[in-house]
Amino acid sequence: MSDLPPGWEWTTLGEIGEWFGGGTPSKSKPEFWTDGTIPWLSPKDMGSEKLGRTRDHITSEAVDRSAVRLVPDDSVAVVVRSGILEHKLPVAQVPFATTLNQDMRSVVTYPGVESAWIAYYLRSAEQEILSECSKRGTTVASIDTSKLMGFRVPLPSTAEQRRIVASLEDHLSRLDAGKQILDKAKVRTKRLDRSIVSSALQGELAEPSAADTPLPTYLNSIAEYRQIRARGEPAKATGTIEVSVPSWWAAVSLATLSRRIQYGTSAKATVNDDGASIPVIRMGNIQGGAITNESMKYLPASHPDISKLLLQDGDILFNRTNSFDLVGKSAVYRDSHGPAVFASYIIRCQLVPAVNPDWISLVINSIFGRRYIEAVASQQVGQANVNGTKLAAMPIPLPPPEEQDRIMYAVRQLADSAERGLISIESARKAAEDVRRSLLAEAFAGKLVPQDPSDEPASVLLERIRNERAATLKTKRGRHKKQETT
Repeated sequence: MSDLPPGWEWTTLGEIGEWFGGGTPSKSKPEFWTDGTIPWLSPKDMGSEKLGRTRDHITSEAVDRSAVRLVPDDSVAVVVRSGILEHKLPVAQVPFATTLNQDMRSVVTYPGVESAWIAYYLRSAEQEILSECSKRGTTVASIDTSKLMGFRVPLPSTAEQRRIVASLEDHLSRLDAGKQILDKAKVRTKRLDRSIVSSALQGELAEPSAADTPLPTYLNSIAEYRQIRARGEPAKATGTIEVSVPSWWAAVSLATLSRRIQYGTSAKATVNDDGASIPVIRMGNIQGGAITNESMKYLPASHPDISKLLLQDGDILFNRTNSFDLVGKSAVYRDSHGPAVFASYIIRCQLVPAVNPDWISLVINSIFGRRYIEAVASQQVGQANVNGTKLAAMPIPLPPPEEQDRIMYAVRQLADSAERGLISIESARKAAEDVRRSLLAEAFAGKLVPQDPSDEPASVLLERIRNERAATLKTKRGRHKKQETT
């Protein structure tokens, strides 16, 4: 923006107010922190556009005996050193007096310059500031303070600043109210996912049918198949397990439904893919109940593990070792992923016919499955483990095979509907952000509210600020000189 409306002037951030830096009083001195009442602002507090409080407080003794300075109320705080500066410039109005840590800068604007005007402009120019004022070659993203002080700011009269800020706050408050509604809708939609799974496990998504395979017949066919075909480790059935299920279902161990439960390869995979290599699915490739192809590693096609561990359509992959929160995450492998094997931190479970693998994966990934995993997981040095034996003993609610298919169809339909809802919500949020950016652009181009020709020009305001600064500096120099002579 080069041309300004009549009566506006360009100035710099360094000219519009007094800037304050910060520091951290020694943590080894309890008298600086214990029972402190003076706010101490740091980047972790910068979560809203207008702050209500800080998490940490220091004592008046810390202010007297350390590098921190007390910033008067009605300041504008900016983060100048933090990883978040890679993509965002946190800015907040601070209505209360505070101190700062060394990663912050704060400005108290001179009379005639509204703090809200500066805060809104900093947010509107976020990407420009990050581009022009960032330090290069630092280990942590940082803002060059001298460049920040020289960053240009458009300045209208005080009266026009106030009119524009009032209009912005009116428009943005309505946008924020809309965003809050969207946020609540997003939370409800995510809860719907859990509700869908809960309803599925309670038999509420599909009605039983007289045409379904009778459960005793179904269980007998599973037992007969396992007796003839089951192989691998460990696939010993453990019988019926006491779990609350609908009256026309059964509850059996996963082993009862499996013909093979098998650990993956411990061979060292590499990132090299010669076009004939076979991908190795690792625990990082199981995300949100699905298999991803991010950061794949490979084994040569000639490796001896390939033939015995090649995945088949419908195999369930279970992550047996991970953090406590992530251990047990599972997904179903499909032929559409292409040929692949699986790593040692994953267990493959191959089911007997007429058991829907998507149903089993749903159960494992549900709150029901999560509770079982958390109950049986062993922990060592920050890692949790669920071995093949414990996986085999997991209780599985089992409807007739036809009902499994009907339930999974209903789950997919409802999940697709929820996903469309989330997409719509995100689209609406993006539209709100576009409107916000447009409002800020209009504001700082002087197009948001009508101008008043009777307003004092910004040139007069700036001249007054410069004269007052010069007078203040002259007074300070006089005091300093007097102290030296005495």
